[in-house]
Amino acid sequence: MSSSRREFLRFTSATAAGLTLSGRSAAQTATPPSGADKPAARPTPDQALRMLQEGNARFVEGRSTRSCRTPADFNSLAEAQFPIAVIVGCADSRVAPEILFDQGVGDLFVVRVAGNVVTGTGDPIKGSIEYAIAELDTPLIMVLGHGNCGAVKAAIKHIDAHDSLPGAINGLVNLIKPAVLKVRGESGDKLDNAIRANVKDGVARLNKLDPIVAPAVRQGKVKVVGATYDLRSGKVTMLA
Repeated sequence: MSSSRREFLRFTSATAAGLTLSGRSAAQTATPPSGADKPAARPTPDQALRMLQEGNARFVEGRSTRSCRTPADFNSLAEAQFPIAVIVGCADSRVAPEILFDQGVGDLFVVRVAGNVVTGTGDPIKGSIEYAIAELDTPLIMVLGHGNCGAVKAAIKHIDAHDSLPGAINGLVNLIKPAVLKVRGESGDKLDNAIRANVKDGVARLNKLDPIVAPAVRQGKVKVVGATYDLRSGKVTMLA
């Protein structure tokens, strides 16, 4: 079991006793069970989100608890995985979900594609997300955009230039253009507005994605949220 899973179990026990999560590494306070047994308790969507937010706060403050990974860290998860969240993030090399959320091995099911696009991406992206929900019982999906996103920047540039990009890059950028057009004329920074709109489009699509995600959302088993990551501060901001 990963350290974040142990942290969740400690959190639920503390809550029952009227205590709060201390923020210390679970590895310092819990003895890890052997093997890949399924955790006795799975986090609710809100608890999973809180774990990510608390991990990001530690990262921003320079209090990250995850140390360097070695093959030994993977041993207990070799037979199974129990991630607390799906992160649909950008392929950008500066965006590393496990690091910015201060999570351990096996804690996040990460699906990365340039521009963190969902709509129009077909089976590889949507199927990966559905797998995490249907087979891994993951309670949270986060669509994570980030500042200065090159894919969104390209969509803005090539809408204005009325031209196209070579190869499959053009098709990818075209998937982002509807979000750019949606916020055209709004006050504020054009790129930031488009980045947020692109994230919100992904959240809306996943909330309606049948036959797996949408029913789980309606039943309260899964929550889909959107957020953006600031490359300079490291802070993840939730979007309404």
